[in-house]
Amino acid sequence: MTNIQEQMPQTEMVKWRRHLHRHPELSFHEVETAKYIQKVLADFPNLEVSSLTENSVIAILKGSKPGKTIALRADIDALPITEEADVDFPSENPGVMHACGHDTHTAMLLGAVKTLSSMQDKIAGTVKFIFQPAEEEPPGGAKLLVEAGVMDDVDMVFGLHIAPNIPVGMIGTRKGAASASSDVFTLKIQGKGSHGSTPELSIDPIMIGVEIINNLNNIVSRNISPFSNVVISIGEFNAGKTANVIPDTAQIQGTIRTNDKELRQFVKQRIEAIIDNVCDMYGAAYDLDYLLGYSEVNNDSHATDLVLAAAEKVVGKEKIFEAPKMMGGEDFSAYTDVKPGSFFILGGGTAAEGCGYMNHHPKFKVMEDCFKTGAAMHTQIILDILGQ
Repeated sequence: MTNIQEQMPQTEMVKWRRHLHRHPELSFHEVETAKYIQKVLADFPNLEVSSLTENSVIAILKGSKPGKTIALRADIDALPITEEADVDFPSENPGVMHACGHDTHTAMLLGAVKTLSSMQDKIAGTVKFIFQPAEEEPPGGAKLLVEAGVMDDVDMVFGLHIAPNIPVGMIGTRKGAASASSDVFTLKIQGKGSHGSTPELSIDPIMIGVEIINNLNNIVSRNISPFSNVVISIGEFNAGKTANVIPDTAQIQGTIRTNDKELRQFVKQRIEAIIDNVCDMYGAAYDLDYLLGYSEVNNDSHATDLVLAAAEKVVGKEKIFEAPKMMGGEDFSAYTDVKPGSFFILGGGTAAEGCGYMNHHPKFKVMEDCFKTGAAMHTQIILDILGQ
C-alpha cells in the first residue's frame, strides 16, 4: 500500500459512512444528509461552504497561489429499497437504503476534503468539492447544479463510483463514452373495452400493446448495427383486471439506453413512429410521455490520462483495468457535457468477501477498506494537477 493511502482518515471515513448509511434519504429530500455534511466540513480549515441548490453542499478550498479550478463530486442520495444487507449498521429509515454506494462516495470525498484542507500551502489553484443531491431521479441534481453555475469557473471535473465484484484497490478507467444515456417513456393506450366473448366490438389495448412491444424489439435487431450499443427494455405492461373483459386502456413503460447521441435521437423517432402507426392502424388513441433523461458520460482523454497517472501512484499499474462500457445511466454526464472530466470505477470487494450483489440490490455491500483508496485517488488527482 502506498503512503498516500495511509494518510487518509480511514477511521473517520468509516464513521461518516456508517452514519449516512443508517440515515438514508431519497432524491430531492436529503435535508438531514446535507446538514450532516455541513457539520463535518465545519471542522476542517480553509474552506468556504455554501449551497447552490436545495440540499447541495459546495466546499471551496483556495490554494496559496492562483491556478486552475478542479472539481471533485460525490452524490449523496439513497434509493427506495428495503435493506437486506448483512451489516451492523443497517438503514433506520424503513424502505430507504444506500443501495448504490452514495454513502461511501460522500465519506471518501469528505476524507479527501479533510486531507487537502490542511495542505493549502501546497496547492496552486482552487478545489471545488461538490456534494450533489438527487443523482437517482431525473432531471437529476447535477443538471440543476450546472444550471445554477457550479461549473462556470471549473477547468476539469472528476468523480468515482464504487462497484462490487471487483477487488479492493482496483481502479477502472475508460476513455470516451463510459455510461449510457437513460431515457424513459410512458405510453397510455386508449382503446375500447368489451366482453371477452365479443372481441370484434373492442379496440383491444392489450393486443395493440403487444404489437407495439414486438416492433420496438425489432428496432434493435433490424434498425441498429450489431456493433452499436442500444438497449430497449420494457419494465411495465399493465392492463385489465379479469379474464373475461377486454379493458379500455393499457399502460406501458420502458427505458432506452445508448452511448451515441445520434442513435439516441434515431431510436426516439422510431419509437414514436411505431406507436403512432400501430395505434392508428387499430383505431386507438394514445398519450406518450417520452423523457430524455441523462446523457452519456464522456470521459475526456486528457482528464482520463490524469486519472491513470494518479492511479499508478496510488495502487500501481497492476491494479488498473479498462472499465467496460456501462449501459447504466449516471448524471455525472451533466458535468462532462459542459467541461472536460473523467469518471472512474473503484473496486469495492469480491463475492467471496460478501460483496457479490450489484448496486441497487437490497443486499448490496462493499468492503470499507476501499475508502482509503478512493479518498487517496481524489487527493492524488488534485496534487498532480494543482500541487506546487
